[in-house]
Amino acid sequence: MTESTWLAEAKKNAGLLIFLGVLTVIFGVLAIAAPLITGITVAVFVGFLLLFTGIMRIVYAFKSGQWGSGIWGTIIGLLGAVAGLLLIFRPMVGLLTLTLLLAIYFFVDGISEIIAAFKIKPDPGWGWVLFNGVIALLLGIMIWRQWPVSGAWAIGVLVGVHILMTGWTMIILGTGARRIAGKVEDVVEDVVDTAGDAAEGAVDKAKETFGGDKD
Repeated sequence: MTESTWLAEAKKNAGLLIFLGVLTVIFGVLAIAAPLITGITVAVFVGFLLLFTGIMRIVYAFKSGQWGSGIWGTIIGLLGAVAGLLLIFRPMVGLLTLTLLLAIYFFVDGISEIIAAFKIKPDPGWGWVLFNGVIALLLGIMIWRQWPVSGAWAIGVLVGVHILMTGWTMIILGTGARRIAGKVEDVVEDVVDTAGDAAEGAVDKAKETFGGDKD
């Protein structure tokens, strides 16, 4: 692959990354604008995952001859499959459950980060860890206090924010890659121009030298 081909390919990939980033940002905004639909979609998706893994557990227990000896694995597989079916066919109930679990997760994660922040104090970044822990703790308390109403917005908004931030990251990476490719192209052009000028100067000097010798 030549230098010009590599640069063209880099610019092309950067443009594609920016384009995908813009689409991702749009999807993130739509997810935040319609959090209930997003939350139900997430609940149904989790339901299919639970159903699939539950069936795989049951099949594995049956195929490996552990249907009797691996009774706990079979029971877990059945419970997973049933939970998946409930999420698929009763997504609102599943969404409320997921929201409650999310509140507990934020609560525990926030306390853990606050404790970790004071353990690493006064190392650099401990304040940011503390701030992040406080935000997570407050978010967990807010979702808990507003439950079950928070089930209508919490999952959808958080997923939407995550999609939105992912899109912005893709745009930033694509823009940075395009900028770097442009700088590399400028450097290559400067090197080529400098080499060309040097070659012309050397040829002219050689002509003058050999021409003077002949005289």
